[in-house]
Amino acid sequence: MQAMGRRAALQGLAGLGLGGLALSAGAGVASATTPVAPAVTQPATGVPTAAEALDLLVAGNRRWQEIHPEHPHEGAEIRRALVASQHPFATILSCVDSRVPPELVFDQGLGDLFTVRTAGEVLDEAVLGSVAFGAGELGIPLVLVLGHSSCGAVGAALDAVDAGEEAPGHLAYLVEAIAPSVPPQGPDRATRIAAAVDANVRAVVDTLRHDEDLAEAVSHGDLTIVGARYDLDSGAVTLL
Repeated sequence: MQAMGRRAALQGLAGLGLGGLALSAGAGVASATTPVAPAVTQPATGVPTAAEALDLLVAGNRRWQEIHPEHPHEGAEIRRALVASQHPFATILSCVDSRVPPELVFDQGLGDLFTVRTAGEVLDEAVLGSVAFGAGELGIPLVLVLGHSSCGAVGAALDAVDAGEEAPGHLAYLVEAIAPSVPPQGPDRATRIAAAVDANVRAVVDTLRHDEDLAEAVSHGDLTIVGARYDLDSGAVTLL
């Protein structure tokens, strides 16, 4: 297959009609029935729009699910080309869980994603500064907050809430941040964790949208912040 730049790949995605799927509330990233667009095979010369960036993530996640990843932007040539500068098209704020590596989940490579990872997507000054750096200094148009099923950090928060006890050591910081998203009751522990995962992602998205360093860009349409959930079993990412 002949190599193409990111802009050409984006034009192909537009032809597949993925833009409408990208920003619709509750749409599953995995739910598209359109053909999968080819992965980008050359470093980018510019940053796409938020909708185009999300389309790239949609297509990459579909390849991941179908076990047809293209592993774009790998090798010595790509590595050398990126020495002078980087142009990632999306910031992914995800959990540290070893089963949720963003570059694999979205089938992307070197220079494509600006990744920030903390247990339970918990925010602190370092995380906020990193996200703001991506938006302000690198001009990244999209931030995607990615929770996942069976999150251990969320489970720890739920257990601490139920026990009415403070978690030990540094874990207490994570529990305190996630605890407001834990439902007080539910049919079973797994259901409550699933609900808390989604609520926590939405809370993080809301906090980022109103952050003093990001709010202006959001209000002007220069930055889009969305939430999503990754399913460990199917490999599917669903927008929240």
